[in-house]
Amino acid sequence: MLLSDVAAELNVSDSQVYHLVRSGDLPAIKIGGRGQWRVERAKLEEYIQQKYDETAVWVENNPLTDRDPD
Repeated sequence: MLLSDVAAELNVSDSQVYHLVRSGDLPAIKIGGRGQWRVERAKLEEYIQQKYDETAVWVENNPLTDRDPD
């Protein structure tokens, strides 16, 4: 997938996806003479699942509480 396709899938900007790739958070390959980035759909799905797992842990450790204890 092109980085722009990944951005559309995640509903984020192209620059955010580029940062994810360059930081190593989202595995990608650089191909061609102009060095265009590609992300395998399977790697994107793994990344999304990892984020779901991380979010579930965060939610469990940070329960929603009422501000008004009435």
